[in-house]
Amino acid sequence: MRLGAVLGALRPALPLLLGLSLGCSLSLLRASWSHGAAEERCLAPGPPALPARGAPPEAAEGRPGPGHEDFRPRIVPYYRDPNKPYKKVLRTRYIQTELGFHERLFVAVLTSKATLNTLAVAVNKTVAHHFPRLLYFTGLRSAKVPHGMVLVAHGDERPIWLMYETMNYIHQHFGSDYDWFYIMQDDTYAQAEQVKALVTHLSINQDVYLGRAEEFIGGDEQARYCHGGFGYLLSRSLLLKLHPHLDSCRNEILSVRPDEWLGRCIIDFLGISCVSQLQGQHYHTYELAKNTEPEKEEEEEFQAALAVHPVSDMTLMYRLHKQFSRIQLDRVYQEIQDLQMQIRNLTALTPAGEAGVTWPVGINAPFLPKSRFEVISWDYFTEQHLFSCPDGSPKCELSGASKADVSEIIESAVEQLNRLYQPLLRFSKRQLLNGYRRFDPTRGMEYTLDLLLEAATQKGHSRVLAKRVSLVRPLSKVEIIPMPYVTEATRVQLVLPLTVQDLDFVANFLDMFAMNTLDTHDNALLTLLFIYHPYDAQRVGQVDVFAGVKAMVGELEKRYAEVKIPWISVKTEVPSQVKLMDIVSKKHPVDTLFFLASVWTEINMEFLNRCRMNTISNWQVFFPVHFQEFNPALVYRGEQTASSNTDFLRDGHFDRHSFAEACFYNSDYMTARTKLAADILDRDEVLESMEVFDVFLHYSGLHLFRAVEPGLVQKYTLRSCNPRLSEELYHRCVLSNLEGLASRSHLAMALFEQEQANST
Repeated sequence: MRLGAVLGALRPALPLLLGLSLGCSLSLLRASWSHGAAEERCLAPGPPALPARGAPPEAAEGRPGPGHEDFRPRIVPYYRDPNKPYKKVLRTRYIQTELGFHERLFVAVLTSKATLNTLAVAVNKTVAHHFPRLLYFTGLRSAKVPHGMVLVAHGDERPIWLMYETMNYIHQHFGSDYDWFYIMQDDTYAQAEQVKALVTHLSINQDVYLGRAEEFIGGDEQARYCHGGFGYLLSRSLLLKLHPHLDSCRNEILSVRPDEWLGRCIIDFLGISCVSQLQGQHYHTYELAKNTEPEKEEEEEFQAALAVHPVSDMTLMYRLHKQFSRIQLDRVYQEIQDLQMQIRNLTALTPAGEAGVTWPVGINAPFLPKSRFEVISWDYFTEQHLFSCPDGSPKCELSGASKADVSEIIESAVEQLNRLYQPLLRFSKRQLLNGYRRFDPTRGMEYTLDLLLEAATQKGHSRVLAKRVSLVRPLSKVEIIPMPYVTEATRVQLVLPLTVQDLDFVANFLDMFAMNTLDTHDNALLTLLFIYHPYDAQRVGQVDVFAGVKAMVGELEKRYAEVKIPWISVKTEVPSQVKLMDIVSKKHPVDTLFFLASVWTEINMEFLNRCRMNTISNWQVFFPVHFQEFNPALVYRGEQTASSNTDFLRDGHFDRHSFAEACFYNSDYMTARTKLAADILDRDEVLESMEVFDVFLHYSGLHLFRAVEPGLVQKYTLRSCNPRLSEELYHRCVLSNLEGLASRSHLAMALFEQEQANST
């Protein structure tokens, strides 16, 4: 009975126990067999087994061969010669640069002196702005090179010589920078976006020779070359392998056509033939017949083509570009509709149901404020005026980009209404009654329009009605703009203008400069600009108002023997920023990187590095928006003091009204200043109404990069606004002082406490 009861209790667990015991037994048997085989191999007498024919020695021992260096771990020991002085290593700020990443696609266009100003210009206007890098190669250059085209002339019009020199030039200058090389002629129309999409789906580790495969005349039926008229794609690995054989190909291969010569060179020395499809990707082409009208081409082969050839004239090139742009736009609209339908179908299965579908479908939901201070306000406008002006005035005329934006959005609203209600109704705009817009950072620009429309039926009846519509201009695709390479080794020349009102803050500035730059041996220098009032300048022999500052500078130069801090004295009643920079600019080389600072700025290495990286000679200037701390008397009111780690949401704000700090190269400033001088014609009073920012904005074609800078912190101070400056500069200074007092919540609390004290 007891045995039966025990078996009955264990019966449900018997399959589990049997499975465990069986698994353990099989694993023990497998381990004993594997150990036995290993021992037999290790103890077997005789010489070691030879690897298979063609296999590397490492492969015979189970290690990866020479073709798998990427997977073999290597330890590189660090060694520093004790006899050499230690030198600080300057590393790049870009991971892509440090790891040696390559750009994606380089495009070479083969042209000639006869077609440079016709077909090559058409290629440049249609597809050049879609490719990251595009160069034109010709034998002989014309007298005038078209604007915006980078041309390389080899000095010989022979087609084979042009191809040979072009391949050499590409390898020498771009072989180590790009993964793919696309070669095309100027009588070829290429769909740039399709070509870029093609290379993103191909592996860069293979030797690729991709294009329209053609047979050699009287040659091997298996060998193919890529037809040059339809363009062809070469991988970087193939270009590197081909380059050592180009000289042999030039001497040994005879051909009339350059594409056949290149194809024969690749086949003879590398054994690679042209293919029209690779890794599931097809290189579609279309050959144009004579008198073809692109607008009437509806074949699938034409719509899927990556390259079209031959293009006889510029007009046909532009017509092809227009037609393919229309085809691409229709595809995008159809893809958007399909995605919206999928989103609707999937949202119905979510817990929120159809209520979870956002409008427009696929666009991010509107921003939800967490407090009343985060509510995004709407700007009111009409067709003539805007009621939220940049200068703070209540009403201003609608002009420029804002006027074009309003006109476009009204036209789009009427067009969408007609698309929705036709053929039953036809709408035409009579008047914009009310307009509202706001920028939502999560989705884009939102519009609400009250339109007075005239609606006409099919029978000719019409009626005037008012209708409210809502529109969204969503944020477009974010792109990475190619920028010139910048290093951190550039020396920064700090320029500090000082007036009598700034004397109380100079000591703190110099202490921070010494601690963050001189102690750390940062590559930065300082120049002081003493601005004397005419009355103080007359008394400088008896009483020098800047004597204390000069004594501080002397102490710093004694403490740091290798450092010299020069100063420049200026006498003026109106310290115009442009006039002051004119004086400093003449005393420094043209390649000097200036940082125009203010006495309240706390200099640190983090910001100086960003100043170097964000300022690019002949390309970009940097105007940081510093962080301004609030008035501690209003923020803390004696309860607590500001902590060392600034709480940005409570203790201050980014002062967008101040343009006092700037990073720019002297050469860029001198170029813009020359254009300004030609414009104002020696009217010095105009300079009093301008800042350095205005000079670069109106008189240079450089990028003006203005961004918030958390590393540039200023203590609170009530700045003195000079009424002798222009009205705009004085107004900016007053607004900066007012907004720098405290946040709205702190001001409200101060008013509340004041009212409580007055009531008691």
